[in-house]
Amino acid sequence: MAPPVRYCVPGERLCNLEEGSPGSGTYTRHGYIFSSLAGCLTKSSENGALPVVSVMRETESQLLPDVGAIVTCKVSSINSRFAKVYILYVGSTPLKNSFRGTIRKEDVRATEKDKVEIYKSFRPGDIVLAKVISLGDAQSNYLLTTAENELGVVVAHSESGVQMVPISWCEMQCPKTHTKEFRKVARVQPEFLQT
Repeated sequence: MAPPVRYCVPGERLCNLEEGSPGSGTYTRHGYIFSSLAGCLTKSSENGALPVVSVMRETESQLLPDVGAIVTCKVSSINSRFAKVYILYVGSTPLKNSFRGTIRKEDVRATEKDKVEIYKSFRPGDIVLAKVISLGDAQSNYLLTTAENELGVVVAHSESGVQMVPISWCEMQCPKTHTKEFRKVARVQPEFLQT
C-alpha cells in the first residue's frame, strides 16, 4: 500500500538537513528544509544517500501565448472583416484551455492587403499556424497574423470531408473530388513535417 500523500504550503518546515537534501520546490534556512510551493511532498533516495526532498505542484503553470509566439489554432467562424480562432498550441506545447484569437483581414498576408478576402483565406474548421502580434484582455482576443510564408492554413478539409492537399500558396485541392478551394496556405517547414 502506498504511503499517504502529504500536501504542504509555502513556508512549511519539512525536515532538517540531516534527514534529507533540498530538491525542487524547497529552500533551506537555519538547518531545515522548507517548502517554497503549495503541492505534494516527495522524497527520493538513490544508493543509500540522503533522500532528496522536493515539492511538486499537481498541475504545472499554464503556458500563455506571448507576443511573437507561433501558435496553432482552429478557425471557429469567419466574416468579411476577420476570422475568429481558438488557440490550441503555443509552439509545440498543447494548452489545457484554449484561448480566443482574431485574424484581421489586414493581417492575413504581407502584400496586397486591400485585396484580401477572408472567405478565400480561411474556413471554419481549418487548422492554422499564426503569430501573436498583440495580447488580449478580458474583453478582446489575442490578435494574430499569418502575413509570412510559413504561416497560414496547414490542415483543411473539403466539403466531402477529405483532408485537402496544398497545390499553391493560395489553393488547396481535394484528392477525392479534385475540387479546388482558396486558402492562405502555409509553406510548412521541413522540421514540422511528419514522416
